Parts: sequence; structure tokens; C-alpha cells
Amino acid sequence: MIRTILMLTFWALALPVAALMCFPWTFLAGDISFLYRVAMWGAWTGVRLAGIRVQTVGLNKLDPKRTYVFMSNHVSNIDPPLMLPLIPRRTSVMVKKELFNYPILVLRQGINMMIYVEGHRSFDGRLLPFKKGPFYLAMECGVPIVPVTIAGSHYVMPKGRFAIRPGIVRVIFHEPIEPKDFGSRTYLMEEVRRVIDSGLPAQYREQQQNSQTTKGTTLHEGTASA
Repeated sequence: MIRTILMLTFWALALPVAALMCFPWTFLAGDISFLYRVAMWGAWTGVRLAGIRVQTVGLNKLDPKRTYVFMSNHVSNIDPPLMLPLIPRRTSVMVKKELFNYPILVLRQGINMMIYVEGHRSFDGRLLPFKKGPFYLAMECGVPIVPVTIAGSHYVMPKGRFAIRPGIVRVIFHEPIEPKDFGSRTYLMEEVRRVIDSGLPAQYREQQQNSQTTKGTTLHEGTASA
């Protein structure tokens, strides 16, 4: 609880200072990049103060000059402030249906898009059904999709819990997927889901659950035959 309060206190104190420093510059320069960098630094510092250590995998596979649609699982409120600062370029988070009114314009301006494709947080760390809209967007724009697996934030700050436990969160940036390589939105969605699922801890993977179900069925049939 102390670390949670420390993080929130830091954010509460840093916000007005950042506003006084950054908003006038942003207004005069007509450039939001400085404000964005300060916001990302504040988010990352708050996460570290909360005792969360972040391990990244695959970030070096991304071309910092390209625009991507990042699609991630979502299990905790701490996911955005620990993940967004890792992405090297300015990134907009799509969290509401209303934002579907302008994402194509954002992407064409070279701004990355971050989408939690389940629509809301998972209670148990397993993947929920995916929303279809983001895949229409990706195919329409032809922008590469980067599947992202967040593992560990379910432990440090589970859904419904305010206090943060110190711990390690692993963020896996998988190989980019080109929408043009898929004949339909359904196949694209299935592939993104498979990749995100592959990075989850074994006990949360659909592949693991399906394997156990198959084994159980085979055992039952063998017993019945005997």
C-alpha cells in the first residue's frame, strides 16, 4: 500500500509541474512531442516507484521509423503506464468506441495505435473474446500489427484491487504481422490471438487448456473402451 501511495503522490505532484512547464511550450511550438515525452517519463517513474520491474522481450524487432498497431491483452490498470513508455514513438491508446471515428487519421499521421483487443480487463489472466473492430481497422489501413503479451501485471495489480504488490512484469513484443498476408479478418484475428496466447504463463494459455482437455477426453475414452 505504501508504494501505491508513493506512486499516486508522485503523479499528483508531477502533473501540475509538468502542466506549467509543458503546456506553454506545446502551445508556442505547436508540437506535442515534448509534452508526450514528459508524460511517458512520469508514467514510467511512477511504475518504478511502485516497485514494479519491467522485463521486455522483442522490442528490438521493431523499426522505430514505422507506424504500428499494437494489440495487447489486458489484465490490470497498471498495463498502460508500464507499457506505453516502452514504445519508441508517440502512441495513442484506443479505449472507447468513440475513438473509432478518427483512428485512420491518427495512423496516417504516423502515430502508433495501442488497442486492448479484449475490450476490458480479464479477471483471471486468461484471454477474453476479442473485439472485431480493431481488425477491420488494421486491414483497412494496411498497418502492421504487433501482438503484445503482458504477463505478471495480473499479480502486481489484479482487477478489483487498489494496492500494488512489488513484482516483475514481462512485456513481450512479438514479430509484426502484415494484414495483407491474410485473406480475411477472421484469420487475422485468430493468428493475433494465437500469438498473444503463446506468451502467457503456461497455466493461462488456451493451448495448454486445449491440450489438457484432449488428454482428459482420450483417457476417458480409453477407460470406457477397457
